[in-house]
Amino acid sequence: MKHGPWTRREFVRLGSGATAAGAVVKFSLLESKPLWAAAPPLPPSDTVHFASIGTGVRGCELLTASRRVPGIECVAVCDLYDSRHTAAQESVKKNVPATRNYKEILERKDVDAVFIAVTDHQHRKVFEDACAAGKDIYCEKPMSHTVDDGFAMVAAAARANRIVQIGSQRVSSILYAQAKEIYDSGKMGEVYSIEAYWDRNSPSGAWVYPIPPDASEQTIDWAAFLDGAPKRAFDPARFFRWRCFQDYGEGLAGDLFVHLISGIHFITSTSTIARRAQSAGGLFRWKDGRDFPDVIETFYDYPNFRVYLRCNLNNDQGEFIGLYGTKGTLIIKGSTLTYTPQDTQPQPESYSIYGWPAALRNQYLDKFRGEHPMADPLRFKVNEESEVFGVPEGYSDLVDHEANFFNSVRTRNKPVENEEFGNNAAIGCHLANYSYFKETAAVWDAGNRKIKS
Repeated sequence: MKHGPWTRREFVRLGSGATAAGAVVKFSLLESKPLWAAAPPLPPSDTVHFASIGTGVRGCELLTASRRVPGIECVAVCDLYDSRHTAAQESVKKNVPATRNYKEILERKDVDAVFIAVTDHQHRKVFEDACAAGKDIYCEKPMSHTVDDGFAMVAAAARANRIVQIGSQRVSSILYAQAKEIYDSGKMGEVYSIEAYWDRNSPSGAWVYPIPPDASEQTIDWAAFLDGAPKRAFDPARFFRWRCFQDYGEGLAGDLFVHLISGIHFITSTSTIARRAQSAGGLFRWKDGRDFPDVIETFYDYPNFRVYLRCNLNNDQGEFIGLYGTKGTLIIKGSTLTYTPQDTQPQPESYSIYGWPAALRNQYLDKFRGEHPMADPLRFKVNEESEVFGVPEGYSDLVDHEANFFNSVRTRNKPVENEEFGNNAAIGCHLANYSYFKETAAVWDAGNRKIKS
């Protein structure tokens, strides 16, 4: 199965090959329909001015994607590491003002909205301050570092009446929108089992990022980085590889599970938190002083289905979501979506009756044929076809996700991945980590809004 974006030439070739071979498969190249496609150009007075708080690798990705979204303008950037100021300016291709102090960003009257792309343990602090300053917020995933943080952030957004979008961009993907359409159509039947994984096999995939040669206490505001975390001596590995440590991040659950959970919640229109989670795993390969495992598997119990998630940093299998229905199977693998119908036509028993005497077996088969006569050949219908969907070359769900956010800023309509949605997904990450570290099932206590054993 192809993992990358499809070109039209590839779809034409594959479609022709399927027809020649007699396969009943329909190929579709999805069309990107950006929000601005049908709208007239925005006047300068409607330009949304934004700033990025945090310009590490993710912050720079957000800035690069923002250049493809019309009607917005970056006016400032902020990071605790001085060299990232230059990286941010290079990403946005503009010599915008840069600072270490995010509060200087929030004090600016020309900033309508902010990207929050800081470490997880500082999401709440920056988020609450941004709400109080009247800024709309695009906050990177996972939304929260703790359960309490998440609910505090939801409350802050409500008090300030802010537009909030969390940064799991699959929620805005045309591929996931197609998956949701198929799911909502009912053609899959009842879906009771879902599995998903995201596996990687490289130092970068395991967050073992190289330390820049100019990294020092002179170029990094180490004290500000430790705000909200235990005090310790300067350690550049903790600054640049923060996802490895519980003080600042959520490990595999916060980096990758959150994308899978968000995608599953979006496709299935789930607006609740799993009732129970059970994790297993271990730290087998990347024993570099990190806290988090390099393999984690978690089972989640939802009211209407069960979910199995896995992340493995020791073998690259990419990104996968599978939804298994009584009438069909939906698979997202990389940039391809495949729907395959189940054969649900009545069939006679073909196994256990061969332990019966021939007379009883033939009596059963005759009765079955009488109750299920063959269709009239003139009225015979070909079985439902399998469908394969791909995204066009150059498509970016991150661009669409940012466009959705800025559209919400203008209309004041809540985006799909709002603070409640983001909080539910983040709690799924907290459930997985709680179960792993405590070696017990993690149960969600909705009444008291906490995790218990």
